[in-house]
Amino acid sequence: MDPTHISEKRRRLMQGAAAGLAVATVGGGNAAEGAAGGGMAQGGLRDPRAGYPRPPFPEQTQQWPGLAAKMTPKPDHGEQSYRGSGRLAGRKALVTGGDSGIGRAAAIAFAREGADVAICYLPAEAIDADEVVRVIEAAGRKAVRLPGDIRDERFCQQLVASAVRELGGLDIVVNNAGRQQSHDSILDISTEQFDWTFKTNVYAMFWITKAAVPHLPPGAAIINTSSVNATDPSENLLDYAATKACITNFTKGLAKQLASKGIRVNAVAPGPFWTPLQVSGGQTMEKLKAFGSDTPMQRPGQPGEIAPLYVDLASAEATYVTGQVFGASGGKGNP
Repeated sequence: MDPTHISEKRRRLMQGAAAGLAVATVGGGNAAEGAAGGGMAQGGLRDPRAGYPRPPFPEQTQQWPGLAAKMTPKPDHGEQSYRGSGRLAGRKALVTGGDSGIGRAAAIAFAREGADVAICYLPAEAIDADEVVRVIEAAGRKAVRLPGDIRDERFCQQLVASAVRELGGLDIVVNNAGRQQSHDSILDISTEQFDWTFKTNVYAMFWITKAAVPHLPPGAAIINTSSVNATDPSENLLDYAATKACITNFTKGLAKQLASKGIRVNAVAPGPFWTPLQVSGGQTMEKLKAFGSDTPMQRPGQPGEIAPLYVDLASAEATYVTGQVFGASGGKGNP
């Protein structure tokens, strides 16, 4: 047979196999054409100004910690639009706050990319968590439920141990769970509230990371969720903004420390994103109704729109990326 013909036949076979792999890793059923969110939606170009909820938003409030299922409009975590391509095949991830918001979007994207995922959440968030588990399992990946309160050091240690046991190892850690409460004055922030915010946002990150590091192999990735508030603090989020500055600094220092072990540490710094944090005390009603309107995009981001950043930072392609903070803020804010 002509060698040229053999080469062409092999090329076509390889193209077909690649196409099959892309289809196999999609998961989650058919995508809605033009659905909001999802960094790998079909169709090539997508106008970021169109097809996403915009303010004014209806008045709404929920008890802390809030549920995505009860929000109006409901956040888009990429359930119908995120397309995987096997970038995290065989990986094992732990995501705190994985029931809703940005954590949920990251968990879904990881699963669609081929990873097994353990999600941590408060027991009050079980309704949202059950939906995430359904989506992860529909993608053909293992989902592990790990409910509990990360303000407790012992629970954080147990959380990591359980994730390692249930997943058969661990190589992605996403410290994402957070507490955000709006206060117009420092005089309105009690020591108990200040402690609650720091325990959730900073102490838990420290405890979970410390417990995880001995289990992480070279090539593993730690991704922390910071905020534009780390560098441009909102006047009504004094304690929350301070914790996000801590997270950014912790990320940069730890990255230097763990580089010798082949473990990368980065952070994502979101701007305004439509999550339960906002409707469960994170914003005043006035700010909530206009949420995201002060960005150049004139809208908040949907969680599914930031998930690709977490995938990129977790993937093996980002081997030289560590100690960095990546923003997504609709054109406003730092970094």
